[in-house]
Amino acid sequence: MSQSFSIGGLLRRPEAGAFLGLVAVLIFFGIFGGVAFLKPAGMSSWLNVAANLGIIAIPVGLLMIAGELDISVGAMVPFGAMTTAIIAGHWDQSIWLAIVVTLSFALVIGLVNGLLVIRTAVPSLIVTLGTLFAVQGIVLGMTVLIAKSTSVALKTEGPAKAIFGDFIPVVFKGQLQSIVVWWLLAAAAYVFFVHFSRRGNWIFAMGGDKVSARNAGIPTERMTMLLFVLSATSAAFVGMCQAIQFNSAQVAGGQSFIFNSIISVVIGGVLLTGGFGSVVGIFFGTITFAVVNQGIYYTDFDRNWSALIIGVLLLIAVLLNNTFRKMALTHAPKKK
Repeated sequence: MSQSFSIGGLLRRPEAGAFLGLVAVLIFFGIFGGVAFLKPAGMSSWLNVAANLGIIAIPVGLLMIAGELDISVGAMVPFGAMTTAIIAGHWDQSIWLAIVVTLSFALVIGLVNGLLVIRTAVPSLIVTLGTLFAVQGIVLGMTVLIAKSTSVALKTEGPAKAIFGDFIPVVFKGQLQSIVVWWLLAAAAYVFFVHFSRRGNWIFAMGGDKVSARNAGIPTERMTMLLFVLSATSAAFVGMCQAIQFNSAQVAGGQSFIFNSIISVVIGGVLLTGGFGSVVGIFFGTITFAVVNQGIYYTDFDRNWSALIIGVLLLIAVLLNNTFRKMALTHAPKKK
């Protein structure tokens, strides 16, 4: 058997620790959560959470692989929801117009983030922190000015409802949100983009040494812009889907996506300093976080201890993943 297909080679892959961590938490909650955790209702609960989080976590993870960070996603989720609700609900315009306008504005915000990072050389953490508060202020101020409220209702029917904000009728007894399909499609597209095209190598090169990557002819500025646009539009897309799903939008909310997406990415094997990780690992890491987050409610554990249990399980998953990452980074192939 060749070295590339050896067990050791598989264990040194970025997603190895994330996959084993996922298996571990599934077994844990399968034992302590009982049959209910593995029934369609139980599985759909954490798959729905994973889908909403995963659509954001993958582009955030790619930015981290490239050596950048976007925390403005916490404001882009309510931005996407509220923009959609105001146009389609408060102004009673076409939902398709609302979708186009929402994603277009998100694209512009992503471009602004990318341009500021490139032109000012200010760390992306600081740039997107500023964007986070700026977008929050715009959403709150404009919503109160236009709708005279901090919540807006809308009602969506027809194809838009089925595509973006409905339950899948033939899977998991109609308890699985349609956004799960978008998550799976997005994950497949990102796997191809990152791991089967040369642009994926560009992202890893940027995270390793951006100056060397630029000197090697990699369009680092263009790739940085693209990644920030993907991050902003993905977060707005999730907010838009949530507004269509629940027929309302709130100014508050979205902050948890900042912390949760970064946790999922780290569990998924992405190195905080950049240059290492995989889309598949982020995918597994997102599911792991969702399972731990939702699985606690299917156990008999005292809810007062839920935060401790979640923290310990996530820490174990991260440490397990970190072990395999060190194996990969320190591995030296034997000379023939």
